Amino acid sequence: MTQDELKIVLDLHKKYLDGDLKGQKANLEGVDLSHVSLRYADLKGVNLTNANLRGANLEGVDLRDVNLLFTNLRDANLEGANLTGADLRYANLTGANLRDANLEGANLTGADLEGADL
Repeated sequence: MTQDELKIVLDLHKKYLDGDLKGQKANLEGVDLSHVSLRYADLKGVNLTNANLRGANLEGVDLRDVNLLFTNLRDANLEGANLTGADLRYANLTGANLRDANLEGANLTGADLEGADL
């Protein structure tokens, strides 16, 4: 997915969150977003199942209730991210920066947290 395509998807998702009928909930299942910067984006409720976010900058991102099942978050920067209620089952969080991240109610069953900074 190109940066322009991602911008369109995220703009439509913002409209969806704002209740605009022209909006659309984002589905980024299986998408390669490695090394992309999404700092402070509102991704609430997005489907990121099996996505590749390796090395992505997700600092301060709102990931409440996001589906991150089997997602690759290796070496991702999640500092200050809100992961409340996120489904992180079997996610790869090896070496991820989770400093000041809110993991309240997140499901980390089977997640790989080796070397993660909690």
